[in-house]
Amino acid sequence: MFYTLQCGNMKHSPIFGGYLAFFFLLSISLAASYDGPVYDFTAYTECKAQPEEPLYQGGILKDQQPVMKRSIISETATGFYTPAFVLKNLTQGSVYCFSTWVRIQGANSALIRASLKTENRTYDCIGTVSAKSGCWSFLKGGFILDSPSNLALLLFQNSDDKDIDITIASSSLQPFTDQEWRINQQYIINTQRKRAATIHVSDQQGNRLQGAEITVDQVSKDFPFGSAIASTILGNLPYQSWFVERFNAAVFENELKWYATEPDQGKTNYTIADQMLEFVRAHQIIARGHNIFWEDPKYTPAWVRNLAGPELQSAVNSRIQSVMSKYKEEFIHWDVSNEMLHFDFYEQRLGPDATLHFYETAHQSDPLATLFMNEFNVVETCSDVKSTVDTYIERIRDLKQGGMYMDGIGLESHFTVPNPALMRAVLDKLATLGLPIWLTEVDISSSVGEELQAIYLEQVLREGFSHPSVNGIMLWTALHPKGCYEMCLTDKNFKNLPAGEVVDNLLKEWQTGEINGQTDEHGSYSFYGFLGEYKVNVSSGNRSANSTFSLCRSDETKHFSIQL
Repeated sequence: MFYTLQCGNMKHSPIFGGYLAFFFLLSISLAASYDGPVYDFTAYTECKAQPEEPLYQGGILKDQQPVMKRSIISETATGFYTPAFVLKNLTQGSVYCFSTWVRIQGANSALIRASLKTENRTYDCIGTVSAKSGCWSFLKGGFILDSPSNLALLLFQNSDDKDIDITIASSSLQPFTDQEWRINQQYIINTQRKRAATIHVSDQQGNRLQGAEITVDQVSKDFPFGSAIASTILGNLPYQSWFVERFNAAVFENELKWYATEPDQGKTNYTIADQMLEFVRAHQIIARGHNIFWEDPKYTPAWVRNLAGPELQSAVNSRIQSVMSKYKEEFIHWDVSNEMLHFDFYEQRLGPDATLHFYETAHQSDPLATLFMNEFNVVETCSDVKSTVDTYIERIRDLKQGGMYMDGIGLESHFTVPNPALMRAVLDKLATLGLPIWLTEVDISSSVGEELQAIYLEQVLREGFSHPSVNGIMLWTALHPKGCYEMCLTDKNFKNLPAGEVVDNLLKEWQTGEINGQTDEHGSYSFYGFLGEYKVNVSSGNRSANSTFSLCRSDETKHFSIQL
């Protein structure tokens, strides 16, 4: 395992439709003959006086006007009428991306949910927006059908089943075949996860050397791809070897949580966490800190649940000071207040500014750590009203307005059946914040079985890796004697399960293999490689040289010179 150097200037501008379309023909991996749709990453989170133009010029909804239909709650029609589009001849397996602008009357705000009703099934939620009265809000979502549909309804309705006036405008629906979706994914991978490089070879006098033999090998990856680990990895050499061969990032499953490090008040014990940190440090693996506080009282130490007022405030101050001072500059991230959209244990007891205080104190303790908000059911579904994409965005904005140092978006990504179109739409809206996005706890529910786990996992990982605003992916697959939280990659003998095969295949696909070639008449050799660290060997006649170089994200070709 080689250490992955952090490249500078990693932030990048959102890729919007026009930019993407212009550069699409330049993609190194796409055939010039491709004439299919190009995905539009455009998203808006502000409420506007007027709607913007429809994406894809409306797609298959171009020139189609909505009709009024009875809204549907849990497959039952209500007495309310709501805007809808009648859709004909939808294809099984195609990815449908839609967007619309929404304005409401009859309430100050409302959560508007898009639903799809076909002959065989009702898809309750395929996109949401927190709409406000008097302005236009942008809803973006999507769906994939598990069976073809001759006639379907795409409805936009109030999620709390109250009768309000809903107006929609600038609507669009764009289908992608599975192949077109993959081509668009690969374009982003080629342009955002790879970079062109040219190696120039000359002799000591600066003369170009044609025909020099070149071998290039990627020794580490820039993109963090890792997994949770548990104390079970300590002393387990086969587990350690398996992990180090694959991953460049780790997160401790439970060993840093408050209930693990201080089960009894005043008696902190970081022995296990220290040993796990020694393991990742020895192998130059980066690690996320998870977590300082967990808002779910079920996972709060029992003695903390019995505190209130000044005693509780003193305890939380001690917790932050203890864990952050001990591990200052050791962890690249900290999940400061875990799952705060679903639970509010501390704010109930310490007031509405409790979370803000947590982040301020954590930042003061370790200014270089990126502080994350970490939540479930943001990209997994839009049915959870506590954690819609707009709820997440509003929470971050509220805290940042209070002066909070919030630098990262953590999406747990515990999926059952993923909806890639919805997942991408949610990522698009989150990307408008300009913060790094990580998929922090990726797994697929064991309820679907091992074969479907593998299929769904590949969908999620490809969607994450091919979104330009996702900066890292962590699996939630720590191995225990009795298995894993929901999804294991291997059996107890480290033989791959179907999900493990998917991970290994993608790791191989997303790495530049050994490249061999010769310099041209200009003494140069060019290639495209995944971002990361490389070693290069050049030989000509009886002369040879070895060197290393980095490929960091940039639109420019990397030029590297070697003299023999």
